[in-house]
Amino acid sequence: MSNLKKKLINGDFVITVEITPPKGTEISQMVNKLQELKLLVDAVNFTDNPSGKMRMCSLAACKISLDLGFEPVLQMTCRDRNRIGIQSDLLGAHALGIRNLLVMTGDHPVMGDHKEAKPVYDIDSSILLKLVNNLNNGFDLNGNKLNGKTEFFYGAVVNPNAEPLIPQLKRFEQKLKMGAEFFQTQMIFETALLEKFMEHAGKFNTKVIAGIVIIRSKKMLHYLNSKVPGVSVPGWLIDKIEGLKDEDVEKFGVELAGKLILNIMEQKLCHGIHIMAFSKVEEVKNLLNFIKIKL
Repeated sequence: MSNLKKKLINGDFVITVEITPPKGTEISQMVNKLQELKLLVDAVNFTDNPSGKMRMCSLAACKISLDLGFEPVLQMTCRDRNRIGIQSDLLGAHALGIRNLLVMTGDHPVMGDHKEAKPVYDIDSSILLKLVNNLNNGFDLNGNKLNGKTEFFYGAVVNPNAEPLIPQLKRFEQKLKMGAEFFQTQMIFETALLEKFMEHAGKFNTKVIAGIVIIRSKKMLHYLNSKVPGVSVPGWLIDKIEGLKDEDVEKFGVELAGKLILNIMEQKLCHGIHIMAFSKVEEVKNLLNFIKIKL
């Protein structure tokens, strides 16, 4: 059983962080970041060619993290592999010691740096959850018996910001039926939306980790709002940041993220947070220091 799973089962409030693997073979910067972060958080997620942009594979980055003694979360999308390739990679990941898994359908290649790439989407995230459930029970997706089963702690993504919310809740329940053991949310800007979602999610025996982003520039905020699927930045936040001087935006972004986390912890809204700092270790440190000071 992974440490992340143990902590969530024991009721501990977990903190995970996201790292994007390098675009190339140079891993020294990633290794340095991992060595700093493993003293601060419970696990690290490695993205799987995020926004359709080609990077080192999440699986290799997870193995590097394991070798450094830092528990990874393998992210797996349906965009780039068919069901055979996905199952093959997951069996390999398990053989290498990877136990935490977050699955998602994945952004279309048109969003990325190889727009001419042909998307696969042989299955979607719900079927991928069923696939992992089968592997954990010793069978492949078609029910053929495996020579040894996997032991993945596997989750899916959910978007409490969706409008209308009901289709998202139905999708959430479908993923639960397929076996999802935990959920990681899209980035949260308002705890009221998370609270509304948790009123529904709380009826089920699952764990929810809230996504928190650290806004560091006006350009970044507008990019998130216009280019990242599933992200909708509230108008009041755009107005607030537009009214700030450029040099003050990052400090405000850390404070905003910190206040959201403190609110989540005080209200016990969910079971942990996932910091989306886009590999900026210093921002993660600043955020966690802000929280410690306020607690």
